[in-house]
Amino acid sequence: MTVSPSEPATADPTLAAAPIEVRVNANAAHLSVVRAVAADLAMREDFDLDSIADLKLAVDEACSTLIGVATAGGILSCRFQPTAGRVVVDVSVLADEPHEPKRDTFGWRVLSTLADEVTASTTATGDGRHLVRIELSKASGTVVGA
Repeated sequence: MTVSPSEPATADPTLAAAPIEVRVNANAAHLSVVRAVAADLAMREDFDLDSIADLKLAVDEACSTLIGVATAGGILSCRFQPTAGRVVVDVSVLADEPHEPKRDTFGWRVLSTLADEVTASTTATGDGRHLVRIELSKASGTVVGA
């Protein structure tokens, strides 16, 4: 398991926070780590409790979906970009087949309900495998100035 900032941290709070990338074996046993990172980043962005729970569940659903199509022994990558009351999450795995997530499943409906925006894509990597991605974003449910 690897957790690392993708770029050097900056002391200037007016600049956007560096993305955080978590890489784990594509195995459901590691989902608790990814959920914990999602919750921590949501708290740092002043999400309310309901929005924190929604983000955790959305990340869990996206990761679970991709674990199901990952190449045997593959790596699940979760890149988090927290910015001004919003967290964008890019989850990806390598797959042997072009398994773009189906949008007519219960899991996709849950994911699209919990997140503000969700997209999915599959890209051939040139070595016969496919990079399957789900990107989602969630904003804080707290109304600023209320």
